[in-house]
Amino acid sequence: MSTTGFTYPQDNVPLSNRIQYEALQNENRGFPTATMINIGPPVEVPRDHFLWSIFNTLFGNFCCLGFLALIFSVKSRDRKVVQDMEGARHYGSTARCLNITALVFNIILAIIAIILLVIYVQMLIEMIQNNSKGWNEINNYGK
Repeated sequence: MSTTGFTYPQDNVPLSNRIQYEALQNENRGFPTATMINIGPPVEVPRDHFLWSIFNTLFGNFCCLGFLALIFSVKSRDRKVVQDMEGARHYGSTARCLNITALVFNIILAIIAIILLVIYVQMLIEMIQNNSKGWNEINNYGK
């Protein structure tokens, strides 16, 4: 790796001699220095349920519950950015409740739609069978 044509800033020049290192070692009297890092208890990051809200908004927006859940999910995400974990937890909880409600309504609507489709197909089959009997009687009338 060539460094031609590039000048290092004065603070980042590699040490060419060991005088500065030895001066630092003499200053610490030969003892290694220690760095202490205080680590607090882990903070649980609240969930915002953003993807679930998008799914409910796009595929089952019953009474705009999915859209409302999406709004609360975005608010929760914004609260996480500004480190307000309690506000993020509150908005995330509201988004979760709205998502659950929207999902339950979507499942109920899907079940009702399937039941109505089955009833419609049965009625259509019955109508076709009744009409085919009538057509046979009409075709056999003159014979």
